Amino acid sequence: MLGEGSVLEMCHTASVLIVGGGPCGLMLANELGRRGVSAILVDEKPGTAFNPQANATQARSMEHYRRLGFADEIRREGLPADYPTDVAYFTRYTGYELARFALPSSSRASELIKGLSGSWSAAELPHRVSQKYVEAVLRRHAERLPGIALNYGHRLVSYIENDDGIVGEIERLDDGNRFHVQARFLVGADGPRSMIRQSLGIVYGGETGTQRDFMGGRMLAVYLRSPEFYASVPHAKAWMYNCFNGDRRAFMASVNGRDEFAFHTQLQRGEDENAITTNEARAAFQRACGAPIACEVLSFLTWTAGHALVANGMQRGKVFLGGDAAHLFTPTGGLGYNTAIEDAVNLGWKLASVIKGLSPATLLDSYEVERRPVALRNTDYARRFADSLGLFAPAPEIELETEEGREARRIAGAYLEQHARAEFNIPGVTFGGRYDGSPIIVSDGSQPPPDAANLYVPTACPGGRAPHAWLEDGASLYDLFGFEWTLLQFGEAASAQTAVADAVRQLGVDVKLVTLPPALGDLYDADLALIRPDQIVAWRGAASEVGAIGRVFARALGHDASDASRLAS
Repeated sequence: MLGEGSVLEMCHTASVLIVGGGPCGLMLANELGRRGVSAILVDEKPGTAFNPQANATQARSMEHYRRLGFADEIRREGLPADYPTDVAYFTRYTGYELARFALPSSSRASELIKGLSGSWSAAELPHRVSQKYVEAVLRRHAERLPGIALNYGHRLVSYIENDDGIVGEIERLDDGNRFHVQARFLVGADGPRSMIRQSLGIVYGGETGTQRDFMGGRMLAVYLRSPEFYASVPHAKAWMYNCFNGDRRAFMASVNGRDEFAFHTQLQRGEDENAITTNEARAAFQRACGAPIACEVLSFLTWTAGHALVANGMQRGKVFLGGDAAHLFTPTGGLGYNTAIEDAVNLGWKLASVIKGLSPATLLDSYEVERRPVALRNTDYARRFADSLGLFAPAPEIELETEEGREARRIAGAYLEQHARAEFNIPGVTFGGRYDGSPIIVSDGSQPPPDAANLYVPTACPGGRAPHAWLEDGASLYDLFGFEWTLLQFGEAASAQTAVADAVRQLGVDVKLVTLPPALGDLYDADLALIRPDQIVAWRGAASEVGAIGRVFARALGHDASDASRLAS
């Protein structure tokens, strides 16, 4: 029972109570705060992450950080601007180099992006930055927003749901004092062991316990400092160092480009995860190096690879799940953290729209409808990448200086180069997630291109990411979008201004009308396109359909057909 046996401080109020201060919870706080919606966030940890955790921010996440105004700040974090982001494979780090997928440094990526088209037509390119740095930036920006309160070192003890929303009991861990939070909605971004998911009776479905030679089973993660590493390794620098031999398989990401690394290795039979010491963690790194390179172990822990899990629901009433609480990945492809960011983006504008009275509560039903299929899609892609890497075993002679050894290295190198291209050049995964079948997407009957990991075909077929373009003045099309809704018109259409004014008057929606050159209409294959706050195409149509904008807006805001007709009349 709430508050039983404890002395409680006063009750705090907010529109949303967020449990979990990782990327999903912090991004949601930013999305809500930017819209003037109050939120209280609680997390048991003393602060943002110390360990590196996820190491790759996809281009789509970077586009969202750009939308919020701090993509450049994120890009300055992590690796130095001139550090290469290559993915390289070695027998051991001081041994033979097997394959290398060359990728540009951050500064070079910024120079290249405006010349890219097709699959990589984007406002931002990926950035190799550890999650610990991303969380710090997200926290700084959330803390500056009025109405947002971040409370690390606090935990949700219990909660009840009533007609007005939810009431949560929060404990401050340093002194045990408790207080209540009353909110309209509760969001559980509280990780894979989510108390909130369990309280709702929601379980994961999918694959777990998958065993592979690598990326399947118990893994050891070591956060270490090794100032001597680069000087000791006779190879060009890389962002990701993979170790491929029959003795110690591992991957290691450079954290700061100077002396810090995130090292992960598969635990082998006979290695007791509960008995690992600092010395053994250091020895695992040195074994992968193939040399006694000095290092300081900053922290180490064990984790399990081989998950491709998605919760069987992401909402119950006024309670929502996001991030690892809703889906759990094996980290190949770097999809877990990036999927969590888009959960927050999707849910954030919808919660704000309902809280501000622009939408009925039924709009929130679209969150699970839209995000759960994407989670199923993305966990499947991550599983495929893990199979490709983890089920490919090194030949026993791969480290030998013999003809057989050279042939083994040639075969492994060819395979690993192909694998790297498949796992690390994934515009289709990054940009191709779609919300087809969502009740708030107005279909025009067209079909999107086939979903493919390594190919993205820009399309304005409603339900997917708005096609991007660089304009003649060098600006990104996305920078012209409004923070909320945007109506693109290609060429002058005077009646569009009237339609937008009517929508604002009738629905109270914040919409920006953007007029673009007719040539860009070919990219969208339309005269008009309605873009949601999350940069998803909600509708597109011909100039003659401008009179339907009111009904389109009403549906995209979650009103049913009868309400849409009434509001548009």
